[in-house]
Amino acid sequence: MSESESPRRRRSRSRRRRRARLRRILLTTLVVASLVLGLTGWVGFRGWQARAHLVNAAGLAGELSAHLVGGDTARAQRTLAALQEQAGAARRATGDPGWWLGRQAPVAGANLTAVRQIAIAIDDLARQAFPALLRVDLGGLIPQEGRLDLNGLRAVTDDLVAVHATVQRTRAELAEVSGDRLVGQVRRALTELRGEIDQLAAMTSAADRASRLLPPLLGVDGPRRYLLVSQNPAELRATGGMFGAYAVIEANNGRVKMGAQGSGSSIGRFAEPLKIPAEVRALWGELPGIYPADVNLSPHFPTAAALYREMYRRHSGETVDGVLAVDPVVLSYLLKATGPVRVPGGVALSAENAVKTLLSDTYQRMSPREQDGFFAGAAATVFDTLFARNVHPNGLLSAFNRSIQERRILFWSARPEEQRTFGDSRVAGTLPEQDTVPTVGVFLNDGSGAKLGYYLRQTADLTVGDCHADGRRELNLRVTLRSTAPASGLSESVLGLGRAGDPYTVRTLVSVYGPAGGAVLDTRVDGAETSVGNGTERRRQVATVNVEIGPGGTRTLEVSLLTGKTDSGAAELWLTPTATPWTTHVVTAPSCSQ
Repeated sequence: MSESESPRRRRSRSRRRRRARLRRILLTTLVVASLVLGLTGWVGFRGWQARAHLVNAAGLAGELSAHLVGGDTARAQRTLAALQEQAGAARRATGDPGWWLGRQAPVAGANLTAVRQIAIAIDDLARQAFPALLRVDLGGLIPQEGRLDLNGLRAVTDDLVAVHATVQRTRAELAEVSGDRLVGQVRRALTELRGEIDQLAAMTSAADRASRLLPPLLGVDGPRRYLLVSQNPAELRATGGMFGAYAVIEANNGRVKMGAQGSGSSIGRFAEPLKIPAEVRALWGELPGIYPADVNLSPHFPTAAALYREMYRRHSGETVDGVLAVDPVVLSYLLKATGPVRVPGGVALSAENAVKTLLSDTYQRMSPREQDGFFAGAAATVFDTLFARNVHPNGLLSAFNRSIQERRILFWSARPEEQRTFGDSRVAGTLPEQDTVPTVGVFLNDGSGAKLGYYLRQTADLTVGDCHADGRRELNLRVTLRSTAPASGLSESVLGLGRAGDPYTVRTLVSVYGPAGGAVLDTRVDGAETSVGNGTERRRQVATVNVEIGPGGTRTLEVSLLTGKTDSGAAELWLTPTATPWTTHVVTAPSCSQ
């Protein structure tokens, strides 16, 4: 080898080494790219499969719910089997190594993780919660022939406890899934599933509490006595309506019967006002402590119930163990399950005519004395029908659930340990001092001294607005009240005291309660600023406006509010239950951290 060739050979060897390195780099890149493309394609294919299975599962879950409510156990079992198959397939499609690797990706990972958790949640419910629900004999929660089977109730309790535990665990796991960096479709699916599970959790929590509380409440440890009061939405109060007719309910070892009955007006007024909370006195003066009809000017039901119990004690000398409040709309829901009943006077009450008969026709056709007798007779007849007739439990439980969701059934126990068990549940009617989600209350109190509430129609729109630097958030409320009252032809019982001047004008005191720890900023009626009564109750600012509406008229109330410190883009409304249900619309927004 000559010396002149040595440099050329060295350069040639160098070029070969560079080409070899380049080939290795290219080969490595090609392999990695192929793996990435293959993984992406595989995850995409599995994602398509998972989506199809989850969509099918959602439809089957709706069918299962309908079959459970309708009492069709055989079809419910078949639907559950199909639901379990689809939910399991979705879980498998999102659980292989390829999907796991995809979850480590910086961008797509959050979405793949969320889809995985959605699949796990639906599969857990399908395999652990829903089968137990199908095993539950709902008849164990309903008195048959005037008596609750306490042994059957104990059998129901174990299954309900297990179901509730599964639902709560699934709910907690979903709550840990971050909504940040999720694409719109996945975020919506996560939000909707959380909402559905929240509703399911509320139902299983209520059923769990009921199964544990019903035995002592119905006298397994000794006789109990309760006041059953009818709220009359024809004369509105914050919790639903003026306390009208009452009856004493006696419970002993699971057997229930109705005792003495009377009208709220028979209790009379109290020259020496009963003690009321200072915040309530600042808002309403001494009225709740003087008149039985005014105990529930505040929406906090425990205050009203305790006052009414004490008024009844002073009137009758008897002390009851609690207060149960219902309204005629509840009755209409129950009559859908029991079928029509014939009440004294030959009147047939049905789901279709109960509200109109009890809140309108009776006041038009009967004197006050006749009205009291009719209401007492109707209550006794429906009570006997409800507890004596064998009614399918699904229909009754559906009616009770709807009534509780609308806050038309309220209960307060005079025993603190039992009342604590109810907590802030809807049936307790407790105005909470803290919010999980910012909540705005719109509560109506009649200012006419009349029975014109039957003719009110009401809508409420709540919109979540901007985030503030201090952690608060804007809310905008719009309430529209419309009167369908005629301009003439109503009886004196309906027109009452006519405190608005024109007896056909509805005067309504609208109280807007801001979110806990928040604020009510400004209030307008029909676009113009208006005078407002201000106060505070249970850490909520309160603004009360007098709204007067003539026959066929409409008034609009607009209120700007601030929440307490929150990251939530959701909001909720709490409304006075009325003769005709509210029309509502809540417009949510992204969380402040997004």
